[in-house]
Amino acid sequence: MPDGQRALENLLTENRVFPPSEEFAAAANAQPGIHEEAEKDWQGFWRREALDRITWFTEPTVTLDDSDAPFFKWFADGELNLAYNCLDRHLEDGADKVAYHWVGEPGDTRTLTYADLHAEVGRFANALKSLGVARGDRVAIYLGMIPELPVAMLACARIGAVHSVVFGGFSSDSLVDRIDDAQAKVLVTADGAWRRGAVVPLKEAADDAANRCPSIEHVVVVRRTEKDVKMEEGRDLWYHDLVPDQPVDCPAEAMNAEDPLYILYTSGTTGRPKGIVHTQAGYLLGTMLTHHYVFDVKPDDVYWCGADIGWVTGHSYIVYGPLANHTTGVLYEGAPNQPDLDRLWSIIAEYGVTIFYTAPTAIRAFMKWGDEYPARHDLTSLRLLGTVGEPINPEAWMWYHEHIGGGRVPIVDTWWQTETGAIMITPLPGIVPTKPGSATLPFPGIEADVVDEEGNSVPLGGGGFLVLRRPWPAMLRTIYGDDERYVDTYWSRFPGAYFPGDGCKRDDDGYFWLLGRVDDIMLVSGHNISTTEVESALVSHPAVAEAAVVGRKDDLTGQAIAAFVTLRGSATGNEDLLSELRDHVAKAIGPIAKPASIVFTDDLPKTRSGKIMRRLLKDIAEDRQLGDVTTLANADIVDEIAKQAATATDD
Repeated sequence: MPDGQRALENLLTENRVFPPSEEFAAAANAQPGIHEEAEKDWQGFWRREALDRITWFTEPTVTLDDSDAPFFKWFADGELNLAYNCLDRHLEDGADKVAYHWVGEPGDTRTLTYADLHAEVGRFANALKSLGVARGDRVAIYLGMIPELPVAMLACARIGAVHSVVFGGFSSDSLVDRIDDAQAKVLVTADGAWRRGAVVPLKEAADDAANRCPSIEHVVVVRRTEKDVKMEEGRDLWYHDLVPDQPVDCPAEAMNAEDPLYILYTSGTTGRPKGIVHTQAGYLLGTMLTHHYVFDVKPDDVYWCGADIGWVTGHSYIVYGPLANHTTGVLYEGAPNQPDLDRLWSIIAEYGVTIFYTAPTAIRAFMKWGDEYPARHDLTSLRLLGTVGEPINPEAWMWYHEHIGGGRVPIVDTWWQTETGAIMITPLPGIVPTKPGSATLPFPGIEADVVDEEGNSVPLGGGGFLVLRRPWPAMLRTIYGDDERYVDTYWSRFPGAYFPGDGCKRDDDGYFWLLGRVDDIMLVSGHNISTTEVESALVSHPAVAEAAVVGRKDDLTGQAIAAFVTLRGSATGNEDLLSELRDHVAKAIGPIAKPASIVFTDDLPKTRSGKIMRRLLKDIAEDRQLGDVTTLANADIVDEIAKQAATATDD
């Protein structure tokens, strides 16, 4: 391969640096020397933390078993129970502490203490047992963001069943795929869920799936919306009939450290979803430890992760990590713009939220809506902000810093994925100066690198492919039922290293800058250019709220850069702004990255998790038949973008 194609171009520079305040640093959970200590004896670091933080039924004598790499095992002779670690051990000196402040979209609220949550989990665990669910059985959970969702997960963990949570925005077809692959025995759902003022018909989709999945023996239905739903006699059971009379006491099953805890499905390149398998002890350690150090959680914090529990962020940083750390959290059921565009900020003010963790996609939406909405509320309770899900544009980072954090609180920009289980690259807020758009440095004990096509480490200042060079406790163990696919997907590209599929660059300080999926890298006139960098340059213009960039075929340059842009507030898309944006990108990055076409649009096609569907934008840019749009939250926008793209002209 020619030299110009060996690594990704490092085009966009960011020189703003934000050191932690002396006050924050002095009280931070992470203190100087933690990275060096972990690096001296990385296995010893994980072992010490595991013995210190986890309540074991049987303490492990083995830390890492790498005899069958890449099928690594951690603490393999230890025994524990995650529900016990999340609930029981807190009851003696913290039963009355709030576990969750829950806010429903219509405005109803519930407060659950650790004692409340423990009792409900015990009842539902016994209910599952009464339905014949036993250790190792799989239970599918298809719910909105209501307290019964973490209850169901923890009830499974308590009895040793394996849960498979399916995001409540997925279709019945997606639910069928996941139930069939896991051969789930019971499905937990609800009569519906509230979203943007309307009822999402969960039970209808669940019925369709259950009718097509012979493994399902029972469907447990939570009454949430009071919507009339069909109940099939002998199969369907109301939660409120089944659970309340069950005994609270349910012994916590002693689970081996390497027993499966859950399966969480993520999309695969073949169209068949991948069932990511996470096990017990290593996953718990990873989520507890990162939650403690990355979010600097203190006993009196009110912590809010704005993700949906249907995604791994919710598993790790709404349920297992925070509860194991005895943290008070916020759960919100609905949309951030219901009933008005300031809903999230009103919740932060009302509950005195101190730590807020959300996605760059959401932040860019907040920017688009306008500064006046957070300005309506007192957000001074906040002392730490976080981002997750994709690389954040520096200007979106700055907006978050100024308008939500008041220019005074640290931001932790975190990189990780479903497969890693826990945060891998992140600032530790008391000791690592931050740079807008950079995830900064690997978490203590993690060895990350940036390599070229041949797997050689790229010098500082260069770009390439992100790899993790050694195992870590929270890592996935396999793809459910397909060990070969696990090896081929993650361990074959760079032998001996885990390849997550992301491009990355490092600056001269060794900071990591994620560049998105390598599938989104554009080859323009022999230069590998990241869509993330061009999008960041566009969003740095004061008129732009959000941008998506794809490469489309071009006879002259191989690929040409096609941009799709949404504007802030009253900004108007016209020929003058189009020319200005092209020049702005050329100035910020260089002429090679200047978009060949720019389409102004009111919105971008996004999945129900908020991720931009660049595949569809590529179809539009290349005038191809559009691919599947069933997973979109806003499918109508696709036709509108296609119409506008048809009239766009190249530079």
